[in-house]
Amino acid sequence: MAAAAEGGGGARSASEAPKIVWNQSQQRFETEDRKAYLEYVIRDGGQVMDIIHTFVPPSKRGLGLASLLCVAAFDHAKSHSMSVIPTCTYVSVSSFPPIFLPSKLGFI
Repeated sequence: MAAAAEGGGGARSASEAPKIVWNQSQQRFETEDRKAYLEYVIRDGGQVMDIIHTFVPPSKRGLGLASLLCVAAFDHAKSHSMSVIPTCTYVSVSSFPPIFLPSKLGFI
């Protein structure tokens, strides 16, 4: 079930960041309109989040959505004491905090 986003259907101001929603049933984080998303797989009995894919449609590129999706995923992993495996090529080790990466895989 997707976590409900608050707010009405009104226009968003230019300075307001798009809301990212956790869609637990589909194992992804997504924008409210579901057009941009990050997919993950839970591994090792819930101890590891493997981020496998990010997608932002051409019409929404350049807005920082992929980064916002990654931040939401990393925040979720941190709050659930999970390590992160950045299988997705967008999610590079140099771009995000290495503390979340499992040491047994040699990433720390």
